[in-house]
Amino acid sequence: MALQINSGNFEQVISSDKLVIIDFWATWCGPCRALSPIMDELAEEYKDEVVIAKCDTEENNEIAMQFGVRNIPMLVFMKNGEVVDTRVGLQRKGDLVKMIDELK
Repeated sequence: MALQINSGNFEQVISSDKLVIIDFWATWCGPCRALSPIMDELAEEYKDEVVIAKCDTEENNEIAMQFGVRNIPMLVFMKNGEVVDTRVGLQRKGDLVKMIDELK
């Protein structure tokens, strides 16, 4: 299960020394709902290597604004507190696995 991120745990999550992936989503977004189970699977498969977090843009607008989120779902890949890649829209699991393996 992906970690729920909010203003209370945001700094702690992004300061991880592991690859961090933040999934920006909203409950009303169809592609977000389609991506959610894929992110949960990846969170389980990479639980010791990668931090996968979900950020509800409706509840955490200030975090979404910090990353310039304009379209969702949007995935932000971070290493050592720095953004190293982003992806917007529904992603295939195979493509995400390839990206994770290259970035971690």
